[in-house]
Amino acid sequence: MNEAFTNIPGQRLDVPNPNVALSGTSMGGSAYQVLGSVMQSLMISLNRGQAIYSESGALSWMTDGVQMNTNLGGGGVFGAFQRVVSGESLFVVNFTTERDGQVVTFSSDFPGKIIPIHLLQGQAMIAQKETLLVAEKTVNMTVAFQRKLGAGFFGGEGFILQRFDGPGTFFGAFDGEIVEYTLVAGQRLLVDTGHVAMFEPTVTYDIQMVKGIKNLLFGGEGLFFVSLTGPGRIWLQTMPISKLAGAIRQFLPKAEGSQGNSGINLKLG
Repeated sequence: MNEAFTNIPGQRLDVPNPNVALSGTSMGGSAYQVLGSVMQSLMISLNRGQAIYSESGALSWMTDGVQMNTNLGGGGVFGAFQRVVSGESLFVVNFTTERDGQVVTFSSDFPGKIIPIHLLQGQAMIAQKETLLVAEKTVNMTVAFQRKLGAGFFGGEGFILQRFDGPGTFFGAFDGEIVEYTLVAGQRLLVDTGHVAMFEPTVTYDIQMVKGIKNLLFGGEGLFFVSLTGPGRIWLQTMPISKLAGAIRQFLPKAEGSQGNSGINLKLG
């Protein structure tokens, strides 16, 4: 990162360039850069014949050679319904160009990381709701329903997760930093609800009740853990946006006459 900064009256103003956290090429051949460290942006270079899509509202800026087409996306009305229940917008925006070297930039709306995920034909990934930032047109996003009632109610992500099927590259926006684990067959990891970012379809997703009455009442971790059992890789996020919102909420001004919470507060997940 260039830290030089000059501001001499009458001369050109130079500000520091943003840090390039990641750079590479997508499965479809588009060059990309992830800029920044905490509030990141994704810059993609599009050539003729290349196409990407995002949820509506994700665009930050683009060059004038890029065409936008807002529609219901693949799958028509049913596909739009699946996106809505998985936390995305009703409409998707397609980006194409007739000129090489056009640039489109997208930004995350909360502190965290933008991660590129490259999928081969037949490869899939399951992620938390609202993960999608941008994807190549060849990537198919659908809803992954939780089959177990308990995991749906208390797993922190509800009944709905997002499933991405290749081939192609999609870019996920996650909360805080990302930590990866590889679980062997039968190996299990217990995770506080909200910290599960993404996992391979071979991983079993379930819940387990916190043991011990003192842990339940005073541990502050809620009633349930998410249970992830291998084989497969999992990715955890260090700062779920729900926890951040809860930490900020106590500092927000309260409506006149409202009373603060009292007594024991049990977090169900």
